[in-house]
Amino acid sequence: MRGAEGRASRAGSEGATAMQTTEALSFYADLAEQALQDTPPSPEVAEQLLTDPDVELLPLLHAAFTVRKHYFGLGVQAHVLNNAQNGACPEDCSYCSQRKGTDVPIESYGLKSEAEVLAEADAAVANGAFRYCLVVSGRGPTESRANRLAGLVRAVKDRHPGLEVCVSCGLLDNGKADILADAGVDRLNHNLNTAKGRYASICTTHTYEDRVNTLESAKAAGMQLCSGLIVGMGEQPGELVELAFALRELGASSIPVNFLLPFEGGQLRPAGLSPQYALRILCMVRLVCPRAELRIAAGREMHLGALEPMALYAANSLFLGGYLNAKGEESKHVRRMLDDAGFHLVEASATPGTPATPATPGSSTAPASGPGSSSAGSDSERVDQSEPASCDASSGCCDGEKLAELKTVEELRPARV
Repeated sequence: MRGAEGRASRAGSEGATAMQTTEALSFYADLAEQALQDTPPSPEVAEQLLTDPDVELLPLLHAAFTVRKHYFGLGVQAHVLNNAQNGACPEDCSYCSQRKGTDVPIESYGLKSEAEVLAEADAAVANGAFRYCLVVSGRGPTESRANRLAGLVRAVKDRHPGLEVCVSCGLLDNGKADILADAGVDRLNHNLNTAKGRYASICTTHTYEDRVNTLESAKAAGMQLCSGLIVGMGEQPGELVELAFALRELGASSIPVNFLLPFEGGQLRPAGLSPQYALRILCMVRLVCPRAELRIAAGREMHLGALEPMALYAANSLFLGGYLNAKGEESKHVRRMLDDAGFHLVEASATPGTPATPATPGSSTAPASGPGSSSAGSDSERVDQSEPASCDASSGCCDGEKLAELKTVEELRPARV
């Protein structure tokens, strides 16, 4: 009798477990289905994805991957950064090593020459870049500087018609946004970085509203918006959700997710980050902004660690050849990571309007992207610095930070015991 009762009890327990499993799978399937209809989860559910231990990571990644694959297939867009102007920044962004008042020696130089920018664009294309990102340090360009930058963009577009160009140059008004749009800039990068209520704690020389206004000017000029966040600055999960919804409302077509790196001269140090939490953030942003290009940006090697390839199940974009402030992984290593995980690089089109195609393995030469590059042109050929630097200290698809001597990610990674 006891044996029969035991079997019945076990059967009842197994039935309840099966029901719970079915309900759980339905939860993840519903997340994906809603996102495929461009319907985000509620802010409450989005926060639950970050905080609820009952929300399992692998099914959540599968839900995010379902959406990623629907909109972007298995392609990965590679971005290459060019630090086109460096130093002399008047902004006090606390996460940045070249912020106002820093005692870190920063190599300052004016806008690079056309020869340098073109040589680095050539290297970017040779390494499979889909998009070339010109980053200019400072608060925001004068009209003269905006016109100079527009000239560089036209030169790149003439040399590589199928290469998309993104510019990050700080605060813009409508007039300067029009100058860049008329030159052929595809995207304007200007990161919101953190939630509105937290912004004053990381920067006092400009406001969250200043950033939103810049993005609105870029949108009005016809440029796509690239705007993202920096994770690990002490923000709460609810603030990350708030920021994701703000980016959705703005219509950001590209969202770089940066994971704070502990740079010399920056006042902040990473807090509250683990590889699994970083993956949850990427999944949440994918489900809130399903149509956006989602990029794993600064800090991916350090903070994702061995789970880095899994980030591509939510994200469809990354940087090649390093960031503005630290050397990234070698191009060949990134290509192998993509191949092993079943993804492929998407090349820039040869001509405007031509569909992009998977990149074929080629040169592994790291693209030049900083003052230490050996590209054509010399310091004497650069535009002089008589005009004050004018860009956003936190701009750049990867925070706008730059050290005089680039450090490898391995040097930045804290020792593990």
